[in-house]
Amino acid sequence: MKRTERSFSEGRNMGSGLAFWTSLLLLLLLVMCAQGIEGRKMSEKQWETTHTEHVHAHPSSHMDHMDPSHMIFFTLKDLKLGKTMAIYFPKRNLSKSPPLLPREEVDSIPFSSKQLHHLLQFFSFSQDSPQAKAMEDTLRHCETAPIKGEIKSCATSLESMLDFARDVFGFDNRFSVVATTHLTNSTTLFQNYTILEEPKEIFATKMVACHTLPYPYAVFYCHSQESKNKVYKVLLGGEDGDRVDAVAVCHMDTSQWSPNHASFHVLKINPGSSPVCHFFPADNLVWVPTSTSM
Repeated sequence: MKRTERSFSEGRNMGSGLAFWTSLLLLLLLVMCAQGIEGRKMSEKQWETTHTEHVHAHPSSHMDHMDPSHMIFFTLKDLKLGKTMAIYFPKRNLSKSPPLLPREEVDSIPFSSKQLHHLLQFFSFSQDSPQAKAMEDTLRHCETAPIKGEIKSCATSLESMLDFARDVFGFDNRFSVVATTHLTNSTTLFQNYTILEEPKEIFATKMVACHTLPYPYAVFYCHSQESKNKVYKVLLGGEDGDRVDAVAVCHMDTSQWSPNHASFHVLKINPGSSPVCHFFPADNLVWVPTSTSM
C-alpha cells in the first residue's frame, strides 16, 4: 500500500473537477463515509467501541506506570535510522467510527457547550454518561482560545476543514493531505517500534494538523502555528512484525505550551527547552502545500 497523499485543487470550480472528487472519495474512505441522519445517532455500545480501546501493552515495559496513549512523543534526536521507541498506535474500526457528515447537515445542529443539554437529548445520551462527558470536553476544547501564534478551528465537515486549510495556505494555492498508513493488520496497540529507513522530511513552509475529537459525528481539531514545524514520513517496524508508514511532526518552539502538556511529562523536559515531536494516528490528517517536496 502506498502512503496516503492526495492533492486538492483550490480553483474557482473546485467541486467540479474529477481530481477533486476522486480525492474526496479517498479521504472519506480514510475517515468514514457519511451516513444518514439516523446513522449519526450512535448507541452507547458503538461509542464505547470507537473511543474506549483496550491497550495490549507489554508487561515488561518500563512505561507501565504511564498512560500508554501518551506514548506518541519523542525528541528530534530520536528521529534516526535504527532508533527503537515504545509507541501507541490506536486501531479503530472505521465501520464503527462517527460519520463524516456534509456541511448542510451539521450546520443544522448546534455546536456549542451552551446547547449541551439540548444536544444530549438530540443524540439520546444521559447527562451522567461517558458520552456526555466526552461531548462536553470536545465542545470546551473547541471553544478554548488558541495559544499565542496559533490559529485553530474545529471542523465538523470536510467542507469546513478545506475552508480552514484555504485560509492558511491562501485561496489560490493547492494543498495535499498526508496520513499515517498501517501496512499490516496488527492488533497490538502499544509496543516497541524501530525506525527501518532514514526518515524523510516533507519540506513545508506551512502545515495544518487535524486531529479527531470524540463526538457523535466526525469532528476534527485543526490548527496551524506561526512557529516552525517539521513534517516527516517514518517507516516503522513493530516487535510483532507490524509495519507502519507513519506521519510525524516536530514542533520546534514549545515555549507557549502549557507546562501540563503530556509531552513534557513523557519526555521529562520543560516548555521551550527542546523541540517536541509526535506520531499521528491513522485517522488524523496533516495538510501541506502541494508544491512541497515529499
